Amino acid sequence: MISSMTGFGRATHRLGDIEVLAEIRSVNNRFLDFSLRIPRILADYESQIKELVGKSLSRGRINIAITVASENSNVQQLALNKPLAASYYRLVRELQQELGLSGEVQLNQLLSLPDIIVVDDRTHEAERYWECTRGALVKVLEGIQQMRRQEGEQLLKDFVQRIATLDDKITRVSELGAQRPAAEMEKLRQRIAQLVKESRPDEGRLESELALIADRLDITEECVRFHSHNKAFLNILETEAAPGRKLNFLLQEMHREVNTIGSKAASIDISHLVVEIKDEVEKLREQIQNIE
Repeated sequence: MISSMTGFGRATHRLGDIEVLAEIRSVNNRFLDFSLRIPRILADYESQIKELVGKSLSRGRINIAITVASENSNVQQLALNKPLAASYYRLVRELQQELGLSGEVQLNQLLSLPDIIVVDDRTHEAERYWECTRGALVKVLEGIQQMRRQEGEQLLKDFVQRIATLDDKITRVSELGAQRPAAEMEKLRQRIAQLVKESRPDEGRLESELALIADRLDITEECVRFHSHNKAFLNILETEAAPGRKLNFLLQEMHREVNTIGSKAASIDISHLVVEIKDEVEKLREQIQNIE
């Protein structure tokens, strides 16, 4: 079953006093590309997050946002950078002596200096936050996969309908193409008869020229290959887990075949059908960009 590359999911998971909210949004992309927004306490687990998500989603641009909360409010613990504070104090006292300034260095002045109070990410509970985050990710991935599969079902119906339409149009092109050589040969005979009224043309030479014309107008091979591409398209949809790239290459072949048909078959009716077929192929190409 095919899956769309677009989807959105949100889930929460609780582990003791910790609660994690995970949100994942996916959009079309040729490859698997991640964008993460996670708290500092989970910075060491970025690769695990990508690995877990990558097992479920094979293509698309994946935006992941994770929010953590704790009843004990110890997600980010504050720490005092004492060595830096001592260095600030020493430098201020030296500056006072050099410039002959008076006054005492106040505590609030030191605390206002950069990096005196920092966030301590070395909390021993980081593993618990990761376990809770993993639980939230598992839930949200189940939801987003279901959404992507549902949209994929609708795309599958559209693909099957469009392939059936293409098959009908190619069959019609084949029928019209089969009539072209005989019609063109008859027109050529009449034209030659008008130009050469008094003497009869060489029948052997005429038959040879007519055979060459018939060969140039013959589109049977292209139509047969196009029908074969249609069957392959449906087979890939049924058997491949992530058929997007392969189907895109197949559509390129279908486009080449219909271009050849249009250039070989000098017929207004066939030309109109070729335009309609190209339009259907282009619509398929646009839809293919939405699946894995």
